[in-house]
Amino acid sequence: MEKLIKYIVIWLGAAIIILSLMGCDVLRQAASRLRFFGVSGDLVERVSDGDTLAVKDTQGNKFTVRFACMDAPEIAHSNKERNSKRASDRNQFSWGVKAQQRVQQLVQQGGDRVTLNITDSDRYGRKIAEIRLKNGTFIQQVLLREGLAKVYRPYLNKCPSRDLVEQAEAEAKQQRLGVWGDAKFTNPWEYRSFNKRNL
Repeated sequence: MEKLIKYIVIWLGAAIIILSLMGCDVLRQAASRLRFFGVSGDLVERVSDGDTLAVKDTQGNKFTVRFACMDAPEIAHSNKERNSKRASDRNQFSWGVKAQQRVQQLVQQGGDRVTLNITDSDRYGRKIAEIRLKNGTFIQQVLLREGLAKVYRPYLNKCPSRDLVEQAEAEAKQQRLGVWGDAKFTNPWEYRSFNKRNL
């Protein structure tokens, strides 16, 4: 009789585990169906600048996402920067605001939802990602094509869409769009480096 009880307990345990796993699969399928019906992607809570988003995923986790493959002009972060009279600051921040506004516009067109292809994370704990709208629009490609950002070559090897971003930048450069038509523009990475040295 004890052996029979042991077998029943083992079979019941196995059945519970199998049913639990099937339940997880059913939940995954339901989530997949929801995505199909338009509730897909991560919610953009804030466009921090031309290449950074504050995002909340479908589980409610909040994190910061830095755009992979490119670097956008800087925006002013302090009153000192906002009130700066330096031409290089005003130029950088002016392009930075234009890039930020374009990202906001794209995100709004996508219903404030984006799909992330996370490729890395940086030393600040931000996720590095290629970012697309639900209709497939690749945000980095748009910014580069319009001359509102530049390809960031030091990490281009971690960019799955490398060919697309390089082509988009080449088009903007050839047509002298955005920053490519501004002889006074300083690359964002050079601007940051110069300002760190002069603090």
